Amino acid sequence: MSEYQYYEFLAVDRPLTKDEQAQVRALSTRAEITATRFVNEYHFGDFHGDTTKMVEQFYDAHLYCANWGSRRLLLRLPSALLAKKEAEPYVLEESLTVRTRGGYTLLDFSLSPEDAEEWDSGSFFSLSEFVGLRAELAAGDLRPLYLAWLAGLRVWELAEDDEEEYIHELEPQVPDGLGELTGAQRALTTFLQVDEDLLAVAARTSAPMEQTSSAERNEALEAFIAALPARDKDALLVDVVRGGGHLAGPRLLARFRAAHRPADPAAARTRRSAAELLDAAHRHRTGRHEREQQAREAAEQARRRAAEEQRAAHLATIAADPGEIWREVDILIGQKKPTAYDRAATLLADLRAVTARSSEELADYDRRTTALRETHRSKPALMRRFDEIGIPRP
Repeated sequence: MSEYQYYEFLAVDRPLTKDEQAQVRALSTRAEITATRFVNEYHFGDFHGDTTKMVEQFYDAHLYCANWGSRRLLLRLPSALLAKKEAEPYVLEESLTVRTRGGYTLLDFSLSPEDAEEWDSGSFFSLSEFVGLRAELAAGDLRPLYLAWLAGLRVWELAEDDEEEYIHELEPQVPDGLGELTGAQRALTTFLQVDEDLLAVAARTSAPMEQTSSAERNEALEAFIAALPARDKDALLVDVVRGGGHLAGPRLLARFRAAHRPADPAAARTRRSAAELLDAAHRHRTGRHEREQQAREAAEQARRRAAEEQRAAHLATIAADPGEIWREVDILIGQKKPTAYDRAATLLADLRAVTARSSEELADYDRRTTALRETHRSKPALMRRFDEIGIPRP
């Protein structure tokens, strides 16, 4: 298999200046570079730039995929919107690392060649699928981080490491809405190969994302914004004028959710260990496979019943007027074509199934097929078909 690597960067919060574009152009003469995007593909060779530093200095998101299984998603957010300490409880080195740099929090989602299945054209990714995660995280939605933690557990399970680690590793706070992921979050589960059964059991303790009606939420949000201090509103408006308007909404939503979050949202939720989650996922997977097998068997039985009913109706039609079928057989044989011979042989087999109901009818059938053999013995292709359906030789 030939080598393939894909690199993509996006500048979301602000476009690159001409000077900054020149700096990244110096790293690659072949890349497609604009003020907001950098894309390059390699079928041989490699990119020699430092992708982490490129995100630290210029870009807000980076995607890397290789056809031997490596994949990486790097997101940069202002630390004021997502502090490192908020993300750290979800860190597992197999799937997520977190660092800070220059007032930003960098989230590094990844799978190594040992962890990932081989990449192919059917699992190609684009950064546009994931860039929405930044706004979700900025608004206080931590589901992407929990999904990354689950992906790390899957790596552990496949590696079959020391189970003592499974017992002592407790899950971080379970975010609301795990049972109703956004499009970007579903893309992340595919990217990180989050096990569907593990996600299903993890979501059992996740409350719905919104427990109030949209009208009630809107009223609460309007009241919250109206009560904000004037200086906070002025700061938001200044940020919008300076080009940061796309983050103003997430900032407000994060503050709104924090203000309306229960005092201790995890108080009523028992933190499960990795071992408990993996065991529950195994039981869920086993039950799902059994249900799927039962569904397949039921579908096959229904298909067989339908085929038997269709066959019975077809034979009933033949039994109602066998003479017409004999005439059709004669016409088909007279066409001297392979497809016509096939159809004639099928009709003769159907006639035998109908006439086998009585010895008298069967004797008449044998007499007429013997006569057909004698009449058309010079047609070897037809004779072979007679042999295949069991018409005896004279």
